[in-house]
Amino acid sequence: MGSPLTKSGSDPDLSLLYDINGLAKDAPSWLDRTMEFTGEYGIMLALVLMVLWCWWSVRRRGTTEDSVAAVAGLVWAPLAAGIALLVNIPIRGFVERPRPFRDHEGIEVLVAGKTDFSFVSDHATMAMAIGAGLFVAHRTFGLAAIGLALAEGFCRVYMGVHYPTDVVGGFALGTAVTLLLAPLALALLTPLVSGIAGSGRVGWLVRSKRAAAGPADRHETLGIPEPRTEGSGTGENDLAA
Repeated sequence: MGSPLTKSGSDPDLSLLYDINGLAKDAPSWLDRTMEFTGEYGIMLALVLMVLWCWWSVRRRGTTEDSVAAVAGLVWAPLAAGIALLVNIPIRGFVERPRPFRDHEGIEVLVAGKTDFSFVSDHATMAMAIGAGLFVAHRTFGLAAIGLALAEGFCRVYMGVHYPTDVVGGFALGTAVTLLLAPLALALLTPLVSGIAGSGRVGWLVRSKRAAAGPADRHETLGIPEPRTEGSGTGENDLAA
């Protein structure tokens, strides 16, 4: 017997499922295999690479303070994804929505062996949590990651393993966990990342040694007042004048 989400108010949901999943029936086999790999592994791998790319970029540009804030946000992104997956465990158990191919005929299933519940989509949850976390750290990378998360949601429906509302629910859960807990998470992570940035051995994880930091930036990082330049009008310069 289907869950309430399957039986009530599901006509638009089911219609969109058939429309998107129907594309798989008319597509060549190589495209289906590509979509299967992309939806199951490819996009998640691309998001991991995007996090690494963003980390490599932010540690080489801007001030040390900018790097610390961005790296703290990057650390929070995968942590938020993990927390969102934990939150999804009781949600799945409470809703108990079967996979669409278990309740409806004519679904083209590209990935076999999916026997767990359908609402909400773990892949969509993780992808959007990472996308929202990247957006907190860096707007440009974040927008690109959110675009990948949307593509992940489309792939899950195309593959026949989720309803559209499973994906939308995953997007909402991933975004909510990431943004609602971000102030607390960043308040805890920023001092930790700042301490790492000041370390001689592992500081490169936050700030590249080759980063073009100005004198003011270097002295602020070490907590040393910027030295006065000639003609500043104080001390020995006045006497010399």
